[in-house]
Amino acid sequence: MTFMVPAVNVADLKETTLLNMGIFALFVAITMIIVIKASKNNKTAADYYAAGRSFTGSQNGTAIAGDYLSAASFLGITGAIAINGYDGFMYSIGFLVAWLVALLLVAELLRNTGKFTMADVLSFRLKQRPVRIAAAISTLVVCFFYLLAQMAGAGTLISLLLGISDWGGQALVIVVVGALMIMYVLIGGMKGTTWVQIIKAVLLIAGAAVMTFWVLAIYGFNLSDLLGGAVETSGNPNILNPGLQYGKSEVSKIDFMSLGLALVLGTAALPHVLMRFYTVPTAKEARKSVVWSIWLIGLFYLFTLVLGFGAAALVGADTIKGAPGGVNSAAPLLAFHLGGPLLLGFISAVAFATILAVVAGLTITAAASFAHDIYASVIAKGKADAATEVKVARRTVVVIGLLAIVGGIFANGQNVAFLVALAFAVAASANLPTIVYSLYWRKFTTQGAIWSMYGGLGSAIILIALSPVVSGAKTSMIPGANFAIFPLSNPGIVSIPLAFLLGWLGSVLDKRLEDTTKQAEMEVRSLTGVGAEKATDH
Repeated sequence: MTFMVPAVNVADLKETTLLNMGIFALFVAITMIIVIKASKNNKTAADYYAAGRSFTGSQNGTAIAGDYLSAASFLGITGAIAINGYDGFMYSIGFLVAWLVALLLVAELLRNTGKFTMADVLSFRLKQRPVRIAAAISTLVVCFFYLLAQMAGAGTLISLLLGISDWGGQALVIVVVGALMIMYVLIGGMKGTTWVQIIKAVLLIAGAAVMTFWVLAIYGFNLSDLLGGAVETSGNPNILNPGLQYGKSEVSKIDFMSLGLALVLGTAALPHVLMRFYTVPTAKEARKSVVWSIWLIGLFYLFTLVLGFGAAALVGADTIKGAPGGVNSAAPLLAFHLGGPLLLGFISAVAFATILAVVAGLTITAAASFAHDIYASVIAKGKADAATEVKVARRTVVVIGLLAIVGGIFANGQNVAFLVALAFAVAASANLPTIVYSLYWRKFTTQGAIWSMYGGLGSAIILIALSPVVSGAKTSMIPGANFAIFPLSNPGIVSIPLAFLLGWLGSVLDKRLEDTTKQAEMEVRSLTGVGAEKATDH
């Protein structure tokens, strides 16, 4: 069956600038009012970091979906499927399967043993100072990598809407997004951020659902016809087969395995996702929130399959690659093709909300980690009052926001799904082995934790720096340079097993005995929840 594909003229988007900016302004105004109202109850550190543990499992599950369905999910994956077909859809599969690891391994146990941050769990039965410093450094680095992706996505999105193709204009857009992000977190804390994430999740899933049914309606709700249209427009039948992106050589196949490993294991170690488990009152609600989020996230990733191939069929790969923002522009261009300026404005406002909500969640996680783990626990040695701790967190928000703006400017133009995959690799390398060992292995020691966290974090960062991501390729962050001696774009297949090995080796070689009483208490608390409320509600 043959379908005519009307050309999408990117120049036409400039005529919709006023409408798009109006929708953006309306969204920012509404969410800012909500954030200001939510901030009125921010009186304690628990209010600022964990929203007073006042959210239900379903509310938190929706917020987790809002936190997790980032610019990578909407812009990056849709673009990856539109350009690389089957291989692009593997991002969706990896991101979704990862939730099973989070649910089965960490969600309930973390809620029972922690207070505000991941370091609370890791340092529960180990030496506080070295473990908290290592966990805080790891959290800050992972959040920074994830922020790069979101800021790059923001630059893409608004540049496309305003028809800005020059570097300076896109940099200015990233600065504006960074400033808005800092305002949200400074004013609203975790409670305000959570409500923004809930609103954004509902809007994003609803918007994606409308576009999905619209695309399917064009092809008579026949998925085979849609896939045929994608093949016809692209002129490449291989878009439906594995290997278009990752099957060209043995190195690319190993790179694909590395990507899959990072995606599946990374979610259970992402600090901003783990921190969401502390916003619910009980471990039961934590478990419920993960189940709730799996349904929402799974539904959305099914939509990305239709949206990606819909963009390939109705917009075309050449148009997508030629638009400001390249592959990340597939979803907005598809919206413009389907519903003109109004749908484009709505979908873009939703994508903009997606970015703001995720960067706000990342920023408050990083700020909480520095203020709670480094300032309050290490520098002030537990003597800092809640008001001072929150003040330090707010100052940290500004610093992190500025660093994210600078990093986002340099990362602009990279596929955001790919950048997020790097953040997953760093998280899985630096955090997951220590979390798993802390919760499940009695003989795990402080030395094992330090070796694992610094070894995993260091190896992942060094391998990324020496990979084609940074230099040696046309799409590299530094295109003119070439010091890429590590052939893989994702380091997970090397750095994750290395971190597990170092955690085991450091513990086996450690001659110092850990506190067995603390180990027993952690085991009982993590599995039963006994004593958890006493530790967390102050």
